[in-house]
Amino acid sequence: MIAKRGHYGAFLQEEWDLLQRMILLAHEKLSVPVTCKIRVFPEIDKTVRYAQMLEKAGCQLLTVHGRTKEQRGPLSGTASWEHIKAVRKAVTIPVFANGNIQCLQDVERCLRDTGVQGVMSAEGNLHNPALFEGRSPAVWELAEEYLDLVRQHPCPLSYVRAHLFKLWHHTWRQLIKQPGGPSSICWVCPRLQVHQQLREELAKVKTLEGIAAVSLELKLRCQEEMSRWQGKKPPSDLPFFHWICQPYIRPGPRDGSKNAGACSKRALEEEEGSMEVLSKNKQKKQLRNPHKTFDPSVKPKYAKCDQCGNPKGNRCVFNLCRGCCKKRAFRETADCPGHGLLFKTKLEKSLAWKGAQLGRQEPQQAGPSTPAGFSEVTGSTLA
Repeated sequence: MIAKRGHYGAFLQEEWDLLQRMILLAHEKLSVPVTCKIRVFPEIDKTVRYAQMLEKAGCQLLTVHGRTKEQRGPLSGTASWEHIKAVRKAVTIPVFANGNIQCLQDVERCLRDTGVQGVMSAEGNLHNPALFEGRSPAVWELAEEYLDLVRQHPCPLSYVRAHLFKLWHHTWRQLIKQPGGPSSICWVCPRLQVHQQLREELAKVKTLEGIAAVSLELKLRCQEEMSRWQGKKPPSDLPFFHWICQPYIRPGPRDGSKNAGACSKRALEEEEGSMEVLSKNKQKKQLRNPHKTFDPSVKPKYAKCDQCGNPKGNRCVFNLCRGCCKKRAFRETADCPGHGLLFKTKLEKSLAWKGAQLGRQEPQQAGPSTPAGFSEVTGSTLA
């Protein structure tokens, strides 16, 4: 939805003239090859013509994600390798395939079935970075390797959290069927409830050392659990135990609705009467700020911007939101202290500084009438 609002990505795939001009301009002006990644249309022949248009515009390597732009989230479904195969046969540039890659055997099968020159993986590789090595190591092995890389090449902590959330995903998300009960009833393993608390800690910790400590604690608890399950099969639908790296498979809409009806949230609401149950995101916000309320009746009413309708700044001199205020202040060379915009003040300071510089240069350009010793004294003073 971000791409749709921003008008980019697969939401440009109907604007062939615009895409052709963009690729052609990049191809003519850049010194590096232009590569493109696309999603497919439902029709194979339209997808082929789409790829041929990009090749003609100057694309020199094309990655084809075998899903339509509507296939996202719970509606992802299976990627069509038939579309990818048809594109590979229709163009002369190298083609990479994307979609349905869960393990190294899928890579080999995709190369064989589609004839492409390369294969890429997104979600599968994030949950198991050793996918292209054909391994499924313990999660903590790759988590520790990744944290070592972060220490060598620092990056924002939000990036680190995002990667560790993917790696440890199955450990704090695993649902286990209730033994002896109907298959539609699920319960969260008590051990994994503890891991869920560690997930909350990982979300709130503010340092790399703190993130590493949470990952280490997860490692120790999983190793303890591993010793109890030695020689047994995983008690879930996962191919491996949750402490082993394995790709995440998105549940389809039917699976999602089934699980949604199986969980005990509705029963909890009935048991507690009219008490409202907050969503997980709201619960997290309330943990960070215990005084935060989600009651719409006490939510403050914001005055709207005179131009766009967004909330305006309370101290804005133009009664606008920050975005509109910045445009107007820049256009009129004005100040808005409420938004911290000082275009007029900065211009006046710049003009004053230039005037002072010109004033200093005038005595130096006085010419032969200047006393001989004066320039020497001035030079020594400036030095």
